[in-house]
Amino acid sequence: MTSLIDTSYFRELANSDPESVCRRALCQYDYDTDSYMLSVWGEDYLVNPLSQIIKRLGLRSAYIDDLLGLFIIYYLLNCKKVEIENDWISEKDILGGVTFFRGPHAIPTTLISNKYSGMIDEFNQRCQLLNGHPLDMADSACSFSITSRIPVAVLLWDGDDDFPAEAKILFDRTITEHLTLDIVY
Repeated sequence: MTSLIDTSYFRELANSDPESVCRRALCQYDYDTDSYMLSVWGEDYLVNPLSQIIKRLGLRSAYIDDLLGLFIIYYLLNCKKVEIENDWISEKDILGGVTFFRGPHAIPTTLISNKYSGMIDEFNQRCQLLNGHPLDMADSACSFSITSRIPVAVLLWDGDDDFPAEAKILFDRTITEHLTLDIVY
């Protein structure tokens, strides 16, 4: 598969009980192909642990980024059956986050604020295209489902003469039940 995904992850998933994985991850398992099907960011992915394959299904290219593949298999292995709390936290509120999410691990929210500074309507349109659900936060905000158990919120404050535009990504407090800091990153 890819250099970022150690083959031990695939072996561990192959040795896992599919019914348990599906209950925790809210995904499906096809016993004919020994494959999991999981929705991530509204797209369906197939994970075959025996063949060590992770691929996108549907009309778009089957190619996936190594980091996305690592996220998918890690999620299948480690997510827990917990209900979303709808309590938003920043990466700095996660245990160890203040130290981890600095320097090279800082979440690059400036990519959002730089692109949409002075363009709240365009930000809202983009969120709508990505199936975002409006939130009553910041100047504009939307929540997204990365998986059925992992929502995120993207907040944007529009810039003005005194302050530059600022963006923030928030996570449901339950993120810590599913992912470690490096996988959140």
